[in-house]
Amino acid sequence: MAKRPQLTGRAAVLAVVVCAIAMSLAYPIREYVAQRRTIAQLQQEKARELAAIKDLDDRRKQLQDPGYIKRQARERLFYCDPGQKCYVVMGEQPSPGKGTAGEKKAVRPPWYQTLWESVEAADTGKGTKAAKAAG
Repeated sequence: MAKRPQLTGRAAVLAVVVCAIAMSLAYPIREYVAQRRTIAQLQQEKARELAAIKDLDDRRKQLQDPGYIKRQARERLFYCDPGQKCYVVMGEQPSPGKGTAGEKKAVRPPWYQTLWESVEAADTGKGTKAAKAAG
């Protein structure tokens, strides 16, 4: 008996057609997946922007409240109503009601001091205090 070839002409044509179809579909499918990813990213960005808009709208409403403005003027700018006696103790920070008396915040040096320390550290070749504390 004669041996049949393993790959017939019909099988070869079928393989070529299947490869051609796969190759013609690869690029559109890749583009589709990339566009779906872009759409998902844009939807996330839209949600973030809507949240930011809501926060800003809440802040706008808060700033339109006369009671809030008066409270801020008293606490931050030390304003007083006409006829009212106000006293400010020098050397102490006004307490807006947040935290306790025993609780202290970490004091950050002014930006120019941090800048100057980094310049000095670069000049001497040593790290800054912040870099040493972090490292």
